[in-house]
Amino acid sequence: MRIRSAAPIAAIAAVAALALTGCVDNSTPSGSSTSSSVSDVKKDDTLAGQLPQKIKDAGKLVVGMDNTYPPNEFKDDNAQPVGWEVDLAKAIGDKLGVKTEFAIAKFDNIIPSISGGKDDYGMSSFTDTTEREQQVDFVNYYSAGILWASQKGKDIDPDNACGLKVAVQSTTYEDTDEVPAKSKKCTDEGKPAIQALRYDTQDDATNAVILGKADALSADSPVTLYAISKSDGKLQEAGKTFDEAPYGLPVKKDSELTPVLQKAVQALIDDGTYKKILDKWGVADGAVQSAEVNAASKG
Repeated sequence: MRIRSAAPIAAIAAVAALALTGCVDNSTPSGSSTSSSVSDVKKDDTLAGQLPQKIKDAGKLVVGMDNTYPPNEFKDDNAQPVGWEVDLAKAIGDKLGVKTEFAIAKFDNIIPSISGGKDDYGMSSFTDTTEREQQVDFVNYYSAGILWASQKGKDIDPDNACGLKVAVQSTTYEDTDEVPAKSKKCTDEGKPAIQALRYDTQDDATNAVILGKADALSADSPVTLYAISKSDGKLQEAGKTFDEAPYGLPVKKDSELTPVLQKAVQALIDDGTYKKILDKWGVADGAVQSAEVNAASKG
């Protein structure tokens, strides 16, 4: 989980082209859109009227995103952001009657940009944690677990991975919490530590497994399943999905925008737009029925 791809490595260009697309651009916003790619979403005048005046005046929501995490968010052939979270962000903007502008940045720079007022909210597969809730509030919209993958034919058990090399995207939950905890358990039992191989993009982490540089990768379940489906048979699931947790839209602490976003997401759930988006991308298993706020602290 992102408590995440990328110009492929030349040696595996053919495989990587099937696997994942895009290259991280940390400087240039990727444009805006006012229409959902799934269906036309009608503006809710009541909700639009509840937007903070600053956003009404701007006529847009600036959404922080690291578009290197397919199928959640990544780049198309024209370097524009695509993915089911991109569709959802656009639908939120449509519901509120404003444009959606994606501010592309490194994942670990997004929350500081929100806290500093540069971005209005984030849409980048953020896992809602009690630690992060000290910095921002979260509007929850999805439930994702962790799923490992390995080379086809190479059986790996995430609960018995001592001494293995595991590829992760830097600053994700898998990097900061999950793999370190598993490694500590190994060393506490007198076994070899797990060597975490950290990469800037999920593509690079995936390619490390395909190339045999890593024994396995650990990522959010929809990301791992997508990587497997696009790997031309090179990857397989390693174990089952575990440690499910909520994704959330990070919003500045105590912002007037938080309840408006919560109501907008709930409206999209209620009118069926949300389900259409998830079905389109094959990620409906993580659907939620209600958009909560700061679910981690409530759980």
